[in-house]
Amino acid sequence: MNIIDAIHARRAIKHYDPEHRLTDDEVRTLLTAAMQAPTAFNVQHWRFVVVSDAELRRQIRAVAWDQAQVTDASLLIVMCADRDAWKKEPVRYWRDAPEPVRDFLVPAIGSYYEGREQVQRDECMRSCGLAGMAIMLAAKGLGYDSCPMDGFDFDAVAKLIGLPDDHVISFMIAVGKGTQPAWPKPGQLSYDEVVIQNRFA
Repeated sequence: MNIIDAIHARRAIKHYDPEHRLTDDEVRTLLTAAMQAPTAFNVQHWRFVVVSDAELRRQIRAVAWDQAQVTDASLLIVMCADRDAWKKEPVRYWRDAPEPVRDFLVPAIGSYYEGREQVQRDECMRSCGLAGMAIMLAAKGLGYDSCPMDGFDFDAVAKLIGLPDDHVISFMIAVGKGTQPAWPKPGQLSYDEVVIQNRFA
């Protein structure tokens, strides 16, 4: 499936075959695809919590409006981000760059993020969003369905997965073999409403 077809074919699927399993290679393919997503200053904030423990999945489902895809999908990923990644050995993000590039960008990371808590959080959300879309499109390309999820108690899930204090949860993604199609698209906005030329009127 080419990328444009995958974009148009991808839907949020809620019902999955609970007996189906992704192979380790398929899981790795999805997550390494996510790791190609762009991040500001190449900081790579994302951290992907792959929840494979059945009991932990049941506990997460209990704080996620009892949504069946939490336990039934082959794969459940909690999309997290390290809010302080920008200050954790930042030279490693540019270790393979030419020296003049590294010497310019590594100090710029601190200058950009220092003291700007909202920017730090916003960048975590942007980074997880980009990585999450990569996972969902890669899943579609492999013949699987997916569902991005934010309908859950974030604090409860954070506690269940032992989220460090300097990390945040962006959303979750369920991936697997869908058993029912999505509803027809309920109301797509028009091109002219969402595409603005140059500036708002």
